[in-house]
This record gives sequence, structure tokens and C-alpha cells, in this order.
Amino acid sequence: MTLKELAAELGLSPTTVSRSLNGYPEVNEATRARVAQAAARHHYRPNTRAKALATGRAMAIGHIIPISTQHEIVNPIFADFIAGAGEVYSGAGYDMLLSLVADADQSRAYREIRAKGTVDGIILHGPKEDDSRIALLAELGLPFVVHGRATWAKVPYSWVDVNNTRAFQRATEFLLDLGHRRIALVNGLEFMDFAVRRRHGFEAAMAARGLVPDPALMVQGEMTEAQGAHAARAMLALPDPPTAFLCASLLSAMGVRREVEAHGLRLGRDVSIVTHDDELGYLRNGEEEPIFTATRSSVREAGRRCAAMLLGIIADPASAPRHEMLEAVLVVGRSTGPAPASQR
Repeated sequence: MTLKELAAELGLSPTTVSRSLNGYPEVNEATRARVAQAAARHHYRPNTRAKALATGRAMAIGHIIPISTQHEIVNPIFADFIAGAGEVYSGAGYDMLLSLVADADQSRAYREIRAKGTVDGIILHGPKEDDSRIALLAELGLPFVVHGRATWAKVPYSWVDVNNTRAFQRATEFLLDLGHRRIALVNGLEFMDFAVRRRHGFEAAMAARGLVPDPALMVQGEMTEAQGAHAARAMLALPDPPTAFLCASLLSAMGVRREVEAHGLRLGRDVSIVTHDDELGYLRNGEEEPIFTATRSSVREAGRRCAAMLLGIIADPASAPRHEMLEAVLVVGRSTGPAPASQR
């Protein structure tokens, strides 16, 4: 169905229907509701090109993805974020533009996308502690939202983040309450801001109990199944191996589990595992009962929140920077239990 056909059925002018669908304030609420109902009934969606011409916007949001073998964005968890953001874009009539660039070309890519005017805003992924991209986007005047935070950023910016420090502090406290003292941290790359915050949470919980983490039980790297298995294999071979692992992702936890079972140890009895980000659309943490105890934070929901925040900034560019902190929920599964009596 075309705009003209929809307008004819409603007995309205095409201009009124267009303005109603695009949220213009001069259209009264009764008319707006009638137009919306008819559009939904006929599965009508405004023409993106026409809407762009009418509003002066590109009607697209950009995601610039660095191609690297040493970057957390290669983790498939990114797909869940994009799925959540895409739901919001689609509902608002926006398209998504994904640009894959070499790490060294990111600044050029942001400048080019601004010059071409192909997007109305940017979601920035994988911030480092001191991330130069934030200052660049502020300089370019391109609306943006950061998924995460950059500790040392010197300009104000909008962000959506999970409380990584509190999540890992709480997870560590949970293991300590179970009697574990030899706790291993299998973290993400620690030039990434989220990984630094997670390590701080782990260390703070240990320090509060008068414990000093063993450097031999702390590793960082790409959050993959292979990383978890490699770390667990090395640590379980130590004279005083860990009785518990705290993992930065479900993929890492799966690798740890594989190696634990290869050593003939029982999960939740001989060795405990707590993971983060276990709620993934394509990879379930069990069915009715979780396999892994986890600090649960929905990456898909984070995508929705970032997208909604950015569209709000685009609609009101003069607004102050916006911040949203998400709290992880501790979900107890079968992967944790009291520390072995000999280790308490």
C-alpha cells in the first residue's frame, strides 16, 4: 500500500498522513491514533528516502566495527547487541549501517561518515580507558552513545553501561561465602575499560576479606572458549590449584568447564565456576535451571537502551549528556558449591 492509498482510505490528505506518521505536533492525537492503526493493519511503513527528504535526516545509525584479532568486538556476543539495537531502529523507521575498518583507520572512517552525511548518529563500541574516539566524535558534532564507559575521557558524553565493578565484586563475594579462597579470574583484555572495572571488583572483594589475589590465577585475553580452556589447563596444573573460576563470558566459562571435566573433576563439587553475560539468544545457559551461576546482564537489552538513547539525542541535540547504569543479577546455577573441605 502506498501513502496515497492509505490517505484515500482514511479520507485524509497524504500530507496529513505523512506528518502523523512522522510525529509532527500539529496533528491531533485522535487523527494520529487513527492513522497509526490503519498503517499497522495494512503493514504500511513510510518510505525511508521520502522521510529523509522531509526531515533532512539520513534515517540511519552507524556502527563502525574494527577488524582485529586483538579486540573484544570480534566476540559473537556483539550479535545480541546488534539484534537489540535493530529492534529499536526498525520501530522508529531507521536503517543500520555497519562499516568494517582496520583498527588504524577508525578516525578516518568517522570523519568520512560525518562528511558524507550517511548517518544521523553513531553507537561507539568497546571503549578503552582513554579512548580518543570519544573526543573525535564530540569534535565532529555527530550524535553518539557509548556502549560502556571510558574512565579517562576528558569530554562529556552519553553512555549505557553495566555496573561491571559491582557485578564482579558480588560474584567474588558469593564464592568467598562458599569458602573458596583460591579463586581464579579469567578476564577480558585489560586495555578495555570494562575488563579493568571487573578486575577492580574482584580485587576489592578479596581485599575486604584480607586476601591478596594470586597473580598466577589472573589472566586476560580474548573471551573465547579456547581462552577459558587454556587458562584452566595451566592453573589446574599448579601445586595449589584454584577451587573456583570467575569468568568474563559464557564462552570462557565453557572452556574452563571442558578442562575441569577433562581433569576428572566435578563441576560444582570439586571446582566452581561463575560467569558473566550468560543471557544470549543463540547460546543458552541451560533450560529451566541454569548450568552456570552467573552475573546476568542482557546484551540485547543494552542494545535496545543504547539505540533508544541515541534516537532521543538525535531528536533533541541540545540535551545534556545522558547516562544509564544497568545492574547485573546474580543467578545461581549448578556450577557452584562449597569449597572442598581441604581447601577451606
